[in-house]
Amino acid sequence: MPKLALKRPIVFFDLETTGTDHARDRIVELAFVKLMPDGTRNKYVKRVNPGMPIPPDSTKIHGISDEDVKDAPLFKQIAHQLYDWIKGCDMGGYNSSKFDLPLLAEEFLRVGIDVDFTERHMVDVQQIFFKMEARTLSAAVAFYCNKELGNAHSAEADIEATIDVLEAQLERYDNLVADVPALHKFTNTDEYVDYARRIVMRDGHPVFNFGKYKGRKVEEVFTAEPQYYDWMMQADFALHTKQKISEILNRMKLKNSGFKV
Repeated sequence: MPKLALKRPIVFFDLETTGTDHARDRIVELAFVKLMPDGTRNKYVKRVNPGMPIPPDSTKIHGISDEDVKDAPLFKQIAHQLYDWIKGCDMGGYNSSKFDLPLLAEEFLRVGIDVDFTERHMVDVQQIFFKMEARTLSAAVAFYCNKELGNAHSAEADIEATIDVLEAQLERYDNLVADVPALHKFTNTDEYVDYARRIVMRDGHPVFNFGKYKGRKVEEVFTAEPQYYDWMMQADFALHTKQKISEILNRMKLKNSGFKV
C-alpha cells in the first residue's frame, strides 16, 4: 500500500457541532489525528462545552447531549493548546474545506486567535471520493475499505475512517499522487477568500459568491453601494468573512488615497 508522502505533519480532523451554521454554531466534540512523516500518529480528542444548548436534532445525529458536555471545557479553555498542537501542520478531513475548517476558524477567532490557514495544504478526502465515485463517508468506507463504518458521527471514528479511505484511494487510483501539495491542488478547485466561501477569486479579483451581487466584484459593489459593507458587518456573517471584507475595503481606501498597496 502506498504511503502518504509527508514533508511535514498533516492533521486530519473532524468536528461534531450544535448545527451547521458557521457563524452561530459551536463545537461539542473534536478529534484531531496528526500523521507524522515517520508514520507515527498522535491524537487530540475532546468533548467541548459549546456554551449553548445542543438542539435535539443535532443530538440525534451525533448522540451528544447537554448532559454529556456539562463538565467539559469551553473552547476558549483549550484553544491555545489546540492551536499550538496543530501549528506547522497541513490539514485534512472529510468535507472539511466547506464545513469543519470554516467553523474551526470561527471558534479560534471568537477567542482572539487570528488564524490563517492559507499557508497550509488542505486535503479534503470527500472531494477525491466525489470526483471518483460520488458517495457519502459510510459508503466510502464500504466501497474502499470493504467494511462498515462503526460508531458513525463520533468525531474520532469519522476521522479515523477518513484516513483509512484516503489510504485506500491512494492504492486504488494510479493518477493520485501520494503527496500533500498535489492532493491539495486536486481537492481544492475553487480559490476562495474567506473560509465560508462567501467571497471567491475570479480572474484575480474577489467576487461575491452569494446573494443579489453574486458574481460581482467586491470592490465594484462597495464603490457603488458603500452601505452594503455596513450591512454585511452588522449581519450574521462569519467573523472571518467580515475580516476579509474589511481588508478589501481598507485596500480600497489606501488605493484611493494614493498609497501604494
